[in-house]
Parts: sequence; structure tokens; C-alpha cells
Amino acid sequence: MGHSRPRIAICGLHIESSTFTPYTSGEKDFVVRRGQQLLERYSWKDEPWAQAVDWVPVLHAGALPGGVVERRAYEAWREEIEQGLRQAHQSEPLDGVFFDIHGAASVEGEDDAEGDLVTAVRRAVGPGPMISASMDLHGNVSDTLFDGCDLMTCYRMAPHEDARESVRRAAYNLVARLRDGSGKPVKALVHVPVLLPGEKTSTRIEPARSLYARVPDVEARPGVTDAAIWIGFAWADQPRCQGAVVVYGDDRQAVADGACELAEAFWQVRDDFDFVAPVDSLEGCLEWALTARRPTFISDSGDNPGAGGADDVTVGLAGLLAWEPVRTGSLEVIHASIVDPVAAEACWQAGVGREVSVELGGQIDTREPGPVPVTGMVTALCDDPMGGRTAALRSGGLTVIVTSRRNQYAEHEQYARLGLDVRRADVVVVKIGYLEPDLYEAQRDWKMALTPGGVDQDLIRLGHRHIERPMVPFDTELGEAGPRLRLVVP
Repeated sequence: MGHSRPRIAICGLHIESSTFTPYTSGEKDFVVRRGQQLLERYSWKDEPWAQAVDWVPVLHAGALPGGVVERRAYEAWREEIEQGLRQAHQSEPLDGVFFDIHGAASVEGEDDAEGDLVTAVRRAVGPGPMISASMDLHGNVSDTLFDGCDLMTCYRMAPHEDARESVRRAAYNLVARLRDGSGKPVKALVHVPVLLPGEKTSTRIEPARSLYARVPDVEARPGVTDAAIWIGFAWADQPRCQGAVVVYGDDRQAVADGACELAEAFWQVRDDFDFVAPVDSLEGCLEWALTARRPTFISDSGDNPGAGGADDVTVGLAGLLAWEPVRTGSLEVIHASIVDPVAAEACWQAGVGREVSVELGGQIDTREPGPVPVTGMVTALCDDPMGGRTAALRSGGLTVIVTSRRNQYAEHEQYARLGLDVRRADVVVVKIGYLEPDLYEAQRDWKMALTPGGVDQDLIRLGHRHIERPMVPFDTELGEAGPRLRLVVP
């Protein structure tokens, strides 16, 4: 018999962490939600199926991608989650746990943060309650995480336009199984020894578009409840980092076959992935931009804070300041952005319309050229919800956005706070990889600059030491490497 009104706890940790960036993500970087505030995070909370559940929101910590998470902060949240779950379960038994995670968190001293966290969850609630994980497709599925969860799914689009839909699916499937009494499903995991950046695996282009198009077909088969493909997270150097497929349902054969088919399809196209946009050096991109269509976008991809970059590498800034159209003011150029709280404060102290001289960037990631001297006029100030005290600083034809906290400028609204509109600019250099929807729709020409940083697109140059080998694209001799099936039957 199913439960007419299941009792389900909610908890999780949502960050992707580059182990190659010198930035350390601390408590100040996270938005921590508890109780009703946590439940308000979900757009589906008022749907009839969700209203038929007694939700027990415990704690969720989420942050912009960054570096490795401070152990002290993580341990405090893990302890609060574990104790909160234990108390809730003891007061009235929990039927399930909705485990809302990214899958690519890194914590000081841990190679498998989400595996460690789900182990704590299991300590608190025991083996009985059903755990359903919602994840980013750029997360990792370790054996420990797979063993700790009963249901697992992830996004099916990159960029993640289906994020809300995927989170809803993870919660809905959990509720449905608890209400109909179907119990824990059969589940299959297949690791695929491929590790690629998201910029080579966007579902906007082949082969990822067709690969991910197969997922709903597998999901629709009798005996299958859900299917998912993880690309994995390329900018962490950990044994768990690789592609993965998880399928679950009630028919052992259908689940195993579906997982193997998706994994084999992934493996067959392993050499076909390519960048979602044309790529070049920064210098090559700027030369190309002289004649490109407006607005022209250049991704400063190696220091993308949306993947964990420090957000203050000055390679792009220095290149722009030396570029003739910027020096002469013949083009309107925006650079988004550089985190530098000292420089931002200097702009605030000077005020709009005043000239200021600052040393900008190069404080977190100190690689060459390091801090860059900039003299310019403050054209706008705003207190940004993510970036804190933020300034627009104009030098020649360049407007550089200076923030107090790391921020990624992916949406029109963010620029508008500073009176900027990327659609009216000539050239926009943005610290991002693939363009998010607002920017993608605005661009008329786009290239990715293969710049250095903590999320360098040249994975070989980064120097992974702890991933499993052989691994595509790190090895040309693969031997008998290929997909490896694990099937679990309750």
C-alpha cells in the first residue's frame, strides 16, 4: 500500500567547484535556505501532487560556481542536515528525502563531496526512506552517491533551460512511487570514460543534441521510470569525474538495456564532440571582431565564474585596453566583469562622473599580466544582488564592470542595473563559456577565446593527475576501456 500523504524531507548542496582555481568558496558565497524559505525555492510547490505531501525542509546551501569549499563551512551544513533529518525521522518517520544537489561540489579534503553528504543522510534516516537526487548534467555520479540514492536524474539541456523541469521530475517521481507503493526501483549505472567541458557537449549542436534526444525514448519504455546522461565535471581532478548514465524503473531487463544503449551511444560519439562556437586566441578573436557583425560577442572562457573561474584573470582586460578601437574610442566595448572589491570601493568613493585610477584584478588568480592599471570615468554604480557594490568604469571605448563579489553576467537585467545594453554595444567580452539564452539571442557573431584560467578549455594544459585512466581525451591508447555496467536490484 502506498502512503496517501508521504512525509518527505528536503536538503542539499549546490555548487560546482574547480579544483584548478585558486579561489576558495566560503560561507559568504552561499545562500543558505531553511524551513519555509527553502520550500519557496520550488516553483512546483503549489501543484496538487506537491500539496499532497508533508514536506520537511531542512537545509539547502547554494552558490555560484567557484573553488573548493571550505571544510569548516561544509561540515557545519552537513552536521545540521544530519541532525535535522535525524530529529525529523525520530519525531515521525520520513518516507523519503529529496536530495537537491549539483554533483560537482568539491570540499577541502574530500574527493566525493556529494557521496560524503548522502552517506550522512543515510546515517540519519537509515536504509528505509527513498532518496531522490536532482542533479546538473555537469555533475558526477560516484559509486557511493549511486548506492546512497534510490532515484537519480539530471538536466537534459545545456544551457540548462530545463533545470526547473528536471528538479520537478526528481521530486514528482519520488512522490509518485511513495503514493502508489511501488517501492524502490531497479537501478543501473554505467560509467563512460569520457571527460569533456560543457562547451564541447552543448545540446545546441551535435553530437550531444542527438545523444540527449535518445533519453526520453528510453524513459518512455515500459518498466522504465527515468533515464539520464551526465557529462561529468571536467575542471575537478578527482576519480569520480567522468561521464555516466543512470536508468531506473521496475523492469530489470528494460532498465539494464536502456542504460547500456545510452552509454554505448555516448561512447560511439566520443571523438565527435567539438566546441559550440568557433574558437581562437584572444588576439585572433579581437582581430576577427573588427569585421564581425554587431553586437559581437567574445567568451573569455578560461576565467568563466559560471564554471568556477576566479573572475579576476586580467588577460582579457589587458588585451582590450591595448586594442586600438578601445584606445581610440571607435567601438563601444563592454567587458563583464572583473571582481575587485578594493577597486569597486574606489569607484564608489569617487562617485558617478568622476575619474578614478585603480589597479584592477589579478588578486585571486595572480597569473600574468596580474593587476592592470586603469584610469577611467565612473559611469554607473549599483548594489547588485550577486555582485555587491558594483561599478561601470569607462576608459576610451571600453566599459569594464567591476564587482565586489564574483558574478557572472548572463542576463540583460544584470547589465541594465548599470545602464548598459549588450544589444547596443559593438563588442561584448564576457567571462563565460557557451552563451546563456539572453546573450545567445542578442549576439550576431560569436567566438570563444581560449584564454587561460581555472576553467581552461584546454584540459590537457590543466594537468589532471587523479582521474581514472585511460580517459578520453587524455589518452589515445584506450585498450579495453569503455562503458562499465552496475545493476542494482533491491
